[in-house]
Amino acid sequence: MIGQSMRITHLETHVVGTPWRNLTYVVVHTDEGLHGVGETRMLGHTDALLGYLREAERNHIRGSDPFAIEDLVRRMKYGDYGRAGEIVMSGIACVETACWDIKGKALGVPVWQLLGGAVTDRVPAYANGWYTTERTPEAYATAARAVIERGYRALKIDPFGTGHFELSHAETMQAVALIEAVRSAIGPGAELMLEMHGRFSPATAVRLAHEMAPFRPAWIEEPVPPENLAALRQVAAKTELPIATGERIHDRIEFRELFEDQLADIVQPDLGHIGGIGETRKLAATAETYYRLIAPHNVGGAVLTAASLQVAFCTPNFKVLEHFNDFADAGIKDVVTGAPEVVDGYFVRHDRPGLGVEFDAAAAAEFPQQQAHFDLWAEGWEKRAPQVSR
Repeated sequence: MIGQSMRITHLETHVVGTPWRNLTYVVVHTDEGLHGVGETRMLGHTDALLGYLREAERNHIRGSDPFAIEDLVRRMKYGDYGRAGEIVMSGIACVETACWDIKGKALGVPVWQLLGGAVTDRVPAYANGWYTTERTPEAYATAARAVIERGYRALKIDPFGTGHFELSHAETMQAVALIEAVRSAIGPGAELMLEMHGRFSPATAVRLAHEMAPFRPAWIEEPVPPENLAALRQVAAKTELPIATGERIHDRIEFRELFEDQLADIVQPDLGHIGGIGETRKLAATAETYYRLIAPHNVGGAVLTAASLQVAFCTPNFKVLEHFNDFADAGIKDVVTGAPEVVDGYFVRHDRPGLGVEFDAAAAAEFPQQQAHFDLWAEGWEKRAPQVSR
C-alpha cells in the first residue's frame, strides 16, 4: 500500500531573504524519493526557528511516517514537555504542510481532496502590500486604481501612520483623507479592509471606528493588542463594524474565548504560525459552529499561499484570502514554480497533486537570509516594507 512503510529521512531548510521578512522553506525528504515543501514567514526570529527545526528533526521527525500527520504534530507540540509558542508552532507548520504535500503526491490528489473535498472552485483574494507610496490621498488613490485595474475587487491598507495607543486629531484627519481617497478610487462595489495592527487603546479604536464607518470597511483588523480580550470586548460592544483578528494567536485552542464571547466576526489564523493545514482546517470548522468567517493572514511566500488555498477550497465559511505575493515578491517569483495567481479577483482551484507547487533551491540561493527589519512605529515603514530587489 502506498505510503504504508514510507519514512522521513531528513529535512532541508532554505531561507529566502527580503528587506523586511525572511521566508523559511522546509523540504521534507523520504526514503521513497518523494519530498514535500512547507513554509513560514518570520519577523526577526528566523535563527531561533532553524535551531528548533534541527532539534525537532533529531527528536521527533527523522524516521516518522509522513502519512501519520496527526501523530507527528502531537509529538512536536507536546513531546518536549513545553508550551508551544510561535517558534514551535511555526516549525510544526513547515513540517506538517510538507507532509500533506507528500501525501497528496503519493496518492496523486490535491491536498484539498484529502481534507474532505472542494466546496467551491474559486476563492476571493484581497490585495495587501500595494501601498508603498507617498502617504498622500493622491498617491494612494493612484495606487489603489492600479490594484483594481489588475482585477482585484478587495484590498487592505493601514492608513494610521506611526500611531501607537493614541492618534492625534491631525493624524486622524490624514488617515480619513487616505481612506476617503481610496474608497473614491475603488468605487462602492470593492471591499476595503482597514488594518490597525493591534496598536490602539480601546477608546482610540472605538473613536477611529466611528470615523471610518462612512467608508463601509469590510472589517477593522486588530483594533487593540491581541493578547487583551477584555480590551477587544470594549471595542466590540461599541462599534457595529465587523472585527477581524487572530494572526498572532499561535494555537487554535487559544481562540476558544474569542469564539465564546463572540468578540470577532472574522478570524485570521496564519497557517504558517498556527501549526499548518490541519490545525487551520480544525479552527475553521470550530469557527463555523459559531457562525464566524475565516480569512487567513497570509503575508508569506507562494508556498504559504498554496497551502492556505488547500484549506480555502474545502471550507464552507471561508471569506477571502490575503495576497501579498503580487506586490512584495516580484523579484523572487522564480523561487516557487506553479505559484497561485489571482485572475479577476479570484484564485481558481487546480487539481495538481499535493500543494501543486514546487520549490527551487537553486533559485532560492540567490536570495540569502537578511537582517529583516519591520517597525510599525518608524517613519516610512510602509515604503520600506515590501520592496524586493534582485
